[in-house]
Amino acid sequence: MFWEIASNLQRNSKIVDGAALKTVFGSRLGYSYFGFRQAVLLYEESFPDAMFDFLCEEVASAVALRPDFTSLLRMVGEHQHVGAVVVTCGLRLVWEKILEKAGLSETVKVIGGGRIADGLVVTPAVKAALVLNLQKTHKMYVWAFGDSPLDLPMLAQADEAVVVVGEETSRSRSMDASLLKAIDSEGLQARQILVPGEVAPRLDADRLPLATLSGPGSVCSEIFGSLKYASPRLCLVDATDRQSARVLMSPMRDANIAGPKLREAHHNVGWYLAIELLTELVGVEEYPMKHVQGNTISGYRLRHEQKTLIVPLMRGGEAMAFGVNHAFLLARFVHASRPDDIQHCHLQAIRNVILVDSVINSGGTIVEFARRIRDLRPQVRVIVVAGVVQSRSVSEGGHVHEYSIRHGLELVALRISDNKYTGRRGTDTGNRLFNTTHIQ
Repeated sequence: MFWEIASNLQRNSKIVDGAALKTVFGSRLGYSYFGFRQAVLLYEESFPDAMFDFLCEEVASAVALRPDFTSLLRMVGEHQHVGAVVVTCGLRLVWEKILEKAGLSETVKVIGGGRIADGLVVTPAVKAALVLNLQKTHKMYVWAFGDSPLDLPMLAQADEAVVVVGEETSRSRSMDASLLKAIDSEGLQARQILVPGEVAPRLDADRLPLATLSGPGSVCSEIFGSLKYASPRLCLVDATDRQSARVLMSPMRDANIAGPKLREAHHNVGWYLAIELLTELVGVEEYPMKHVQGNTISGYRLRHEQKTLIVPLMRGGEAMAFGVNHAFLLARFVHASRPDDIQHCHLQAIRNVILVDSVINSGGTIVEFARRIRDLRPQVRVIVVAGVVQSRSVSEGGHVHEYSIRHGLELVALRISDNKYTGRRGTDTGNRLFNTTHIQ
C-alpha cells in the first residue's frame, strides 16, 4: 500500500517503483538481514523524511485495526500483568500512527525500522530472538500472533502461538505451505483465529486447531482470565466459596477418614480442580474423534496436554496428582521428593508443568520446585495445584507472594485457609493418607 500511494502521488518519478522492493526480496538476498537492510536503503533513497512521514500517515489513515483486536489491546492497558508490543519487519512509523489513531500509543509499543535513523533492521530471526529474550531474561510467558511466513520463527519460539487468518483475497499465498512445513517438520504448535469469523480456515483443525479471540474459552479469556491477583504476577484462582468445593473438602477434613478413603477423596479433588479450574486457566484444544454414530466430530482436551508434565510433591501430593492425571490422560507423570529429582530430560518438549501438593503451608517448598524447573527450562509454564493454601503464603511477605512478584506463578486451589496450624503426626496430611500417624 505504501508504494501504491507513493506511485499515485509521484507518477512522473522514476525512483518510486514498488517493483524495486519486490526485486530486492526476490533476489538471493531474500528475507535476510541484508535483504531488509537493502529495503531500508531503498526507502531512504526514494523518500526525504517529510515525504516518508506523509506517506506513512496516508497508509495509517487507510488502515484500521479490527474491533476485536482493538478490544484485546485495550484490555492490556487494564491489566498490570500483561503487556503488548508490535514487532514488524515493515515500517515502524506506519504502526505507530495506526496505534495513535486508535488511542493505543501509550499501551502498545512498536519495534521496527524503515529508516537509517531507526538504527534497527527487524528480520524473522530478530522477531524470534526478541521472544526468547523475554522468556529467558525476563521470565515472561509469551503469546505471539502472526499471519505470514515472516512470523513463523517468532510463533515457533513463543509459549503460545496464534495464526491470524484473514480474508482469502488479502492473506499470504505462501503461508499454507510454510505452515505445513513448520507444523509437520519443525514441531510448531499453534492455533488459528478467523478474522472475520466466516472466512475459510487454513489447513485443517487437527494440524491447526480453531480458536476464538473473545468470549468464553477464547484466547482473551486465557490471557486475562477471570482470576484473582494477590500480587501483580501471582494468578490465584480458588473454589473456596463454591458449594461443590465444600462437599469435596469435607472428607479431607474429617478426622475419621484416613488411608485409601482419604486418598480417594484427594483423587476426586485433583480431578475436580483439573476439569473445573485448570482447563479455564490453561485452555483447551480441539481434536478429531469418532462419534458413536460413525461420523467424525471435535473432541476437547487440555491445551498442550501431550506436552504437560504432572509432578506430585511426595508423598502428600500423589493422590491428588493421580486425580489430575485421570482428567488429563495424555500428560506425563514424574514423582519428586526433592527439587533435584526433576531433571532436564523430564522437561524436554514440555510446555506446562503442574506441581501438585495437598497442602501449602509457608510455600517455601513450592518456590524451590518452581525455581528448579525454571532453571532447567525458563520458558515452561508452571502451575501449582493444591487442596489447601494457607493465606499467609500468598499474602505480602509470604514465600509464594514474594517469588511471584519477581518471576510470576499460577496457583489453583480448592480453598484458601486463614488457619496457621501445621499438622503433625495424627493431623499431618501425609500420615493420614497412608495410615502412618503412629510415626514420630
